[in-house]
Amino acid sequence: MKYVIVGGVAGGASTAARLRRLDENAEIILFERGEYISYANCGLPYYIGDVIYERQKLFVQTPESFAARFNIEARVCSEVEGIEPRRKVVRVHDLRSGKRYEETYDKLVLSPGAEPVRPPLPGIDTEGIFTLRNVSDTDRVKGYVDERDVKRAVIVGAGFIGLEMAENLYEYGIEVTIVEMADQVMTPVDFEIAAVVHQHLRAKGVGLYLQEAVTAFRQTEDGIEVELRSGLVMQTDMVLLSIGVRPDARLAKAAGLEIGETGGIRVNEYLQTSDADIYAVGDAIEFLNPVSGRPALAFLAGPANKQGRICADNIVYGNQRKYKGSINTAIAKVFDLTVGSAGLSAKMLDRLRMPYREAIIHGASHAGYYPGAIMMDIKINFSPGDGKLLGAQAVASDGADKRLEMMSAVIREGGSVYDLMELEQAYAPPYSSAKDPVNMAGFVADNMLSGKVKMIGWRELQAMDSGKVMLVDVRMPAEFAEGTIPGAVNIPLDGSRGEYKNLPKDKTIVVFCAIGLRGYIVARVLMQLGYEVMNLNGGYRTYATVTASAPVNPHEVPCSGPVGKK
Repeated sequence: MKYVIVGGVAGGASTAARLRRLDENAEIILFERGEYISYANCGLPYYIGDVIYERQKLFVQTPESFAARFNIEARVCSEVEGIEPRRKVVRVHDLRSGKRYEETYDKLVLSPGAEPVRPPLPGIDTEGIFTLRNVSDTDRVKGYVDERDVKRAVIVGAGFIGLEMAENLYEYGIEVTIVEMADQVMTPVDFEIAAVVHQHLRAKGVGLYLQEAVTAFRQTEDGIEVELRSGLVMQTDMVLLSIGVRPDARLAKAAGLEIGETGGIRVNEYLQTSDADIYAVGDAIEFLNPVSGRPALAFLAGPANKQGRICADNIVYGNQRKYKGSINTAIAKVFDLTVGSAGLSAKMLDRLRMPYREAIIHGASHAGYYPGAIMMDIKINFSPGDGKLLGAQAVASDGADKRLEMMSAVIREGGSVYDLMELEQAYAPPYSSAKDPVNMAGFVADNMLSGKVKMIGWRELQAMDSGKVMLVDVRMPAEFAEGTIPGAVNIPLDGSRGEYKNLPKDKTIVVFCAIGLRGYIVARVLMQLGYEVMNLNGGYRTYATVTASAPVNPHEVPCSGPVGKK
């Protein structure tokens, strides 16, 4: 048998290695249009920031090591320009010699990856404007930063890579400004979680322009002018485009393979394309999301590696192993914070018109009485009928990663908020609490579903008729004095329980405390006294964070250079 793989890195290289482990006698050829077949994509920002100091550590395999260990022929700088499925050949262009030739195959695997979005803006090809997707991009960025003594950088787009690059450029001593078209950073998470990141970025002195867009770039004697939709113009030394990526399905489309509604290569549950002898893996494929049941993409190394293993098994043994899809569990380090998500965000659920409810909790990274406990923010989205967990997000400076992974496992298995209640974590005071924040998220959702409490979100609260609502802050007077929601009255839970029966019954009572627990206790008291009462989801901590995180006047935001009106 002769196996040909188009594209290396996570999907293609893992497929090739697995094929060899399963079939020692096969001929295996891997084509890669770049210079490198297997490298740590996710480590590229950290190499630019000198966190990873040795460039060589980025490489998992080289053509030489691939040949020596696996007897796989890896042809780099070789672009597959076309596929002829009927003849079962690929047309190859050797980018070094210029030679063009054909290679036959018995089974073909496509792993072309994704390509960065580069909008056709005026001046987009100006020197000093970069994307970051591969090692060559990384070398260009790092070389430019070092050789030009870059002092200021503008990052366009605030996704995971954009924020990781913001941190690494900042740590390198560069003033950084982020421009994002949406009203928040990191669109896979909901605003309540992103708002925590906004505050942290601003505290670090990173310029943050939300609901803003770049309209043009211009080369100047002092560097690059970046013109924004609002008319503001920033002067910078370099620009990094992190607007997003899209599946590179051009080769598959030209070969007549089916392309899905998301623009990715359509594969079945065995990772097989519309041609029985052609499989596809990695960033370029479209599959059914296991939470929504709808076509989806995943631009993540973890799923690509797993797909490679499954794909190789199916090629060698026949279609026996099914790919169950990805719930897009992703995480990022943003300065001192860890932030991540799994499953579907509220925005995505709204887009898909899937009904859901949401719960926000704040809990300590480990037992509060043990030194060093840090507050974390967790949000879950779940089905209003059976409590099925649809999405989960977490942000904190400690402990967010393991909580996200706990919730991701529940989502992956089709579990519910009731499973969160019963999850057993490894508990000792330095690591967790007897009631872990993940358990608490399940408890809150259970209370909502069982009718023990009615919750109200911060957006709903802002939309309500203030004349029909009474806001009751149940925190202690000292907490109330440090800040509260406008119009709220302070009736502390501790020592003032009897006063609650004197509240007016002709208004909806909205109670809140710092994080929701005391508010829940008061809500239970008032419900049993016959009041229409709601507890503020996430408490004052969430309300204060999101209302302080709205886009601000750019003149008040630190930036990477002079700002003025055009």
